[in-house]
Amino acid sequence: MAFSHRSFNMKKLESLSIVFPCLNDEKTISSLVTNAGMIATELTDNYEIIIVDDGSKNGTKVVLDKLSKTVPYLRVIYHQKNQGYGKTIKDGLYASKKDWVFYTDGDGQYDVLELPHLANSVQLGVDVVNGFKKKRSDPLIRKLVGYLYNLMIVRLFSLPIRDVDCDFRLIRRHILDKIELTTSSGGFPLELVRKLQKAGARFSEIPVTHTARLHGSSEFFKPRHLLKTAREIMSIR
Repeated sequence: MAFSHRSFNMKKLESLSIVFPCLNDEKTISSLVTNAGMIATELTDNYEIIIVDDGSKNGTKVVLDKLSKTVPYLRVIYHQKNQGYGKTIKDGLYASKKDWVFYTDGDGQYDVLELPHLANSVQLGVDVVNGFKKKRSDPLIRKLVGYLYNLMIVRLFSLPIRDVDCDFRLIRRHILDKIELTTSSGGFPLELVRKLQKAGARFSEIPVTHTARLHGSSEFFKPRHLLKTAREIMSIR
């Protein structure tokens, strides 16, 4: 059954920033912004959407320029050249201004309409609500690598969540302001979770839907990105 965001009573948030890192996502980013705006209006009266484009080479900039002219609550940040996944998310998080900050990828593999499930998991004392993939919809090799990576990282760093590379997160502003983020590549999710943990953040987890990528390809498995991520993990360790 398709997910319906109207199937339950939504918990209201004081204010909300929605951040999308974007790289060559011309086919998905417009619908993400539309769905994010629709769901944000039901979660709060005070919200913003921030897109950070990491030097896209296709028609993404044309789409973003059009969106920025027609969507009043949208801000777009452009990297003139590719600076890495972590740097892209970090710039979006640091540009955000609201009490709660949500981010997910711009490729459409996570459903932003499931954001109310995260909001409904916010309880007194909870600072981070993190998704975990109910079922990973990727090629077999990526499923295997992802499983082994999470198993190793969660145990190595004693993390409070089971799926560190599930980039579907809702974070309380005041705890985010306590940490300084430095990684720029695939090690970013680990650094973020680890530093939030060290800052005293309390975590909650919920299952979320993960769908197959319909457009484009991931940059993560390219050798230079894997090497940089490995270096970042070692530096965090």
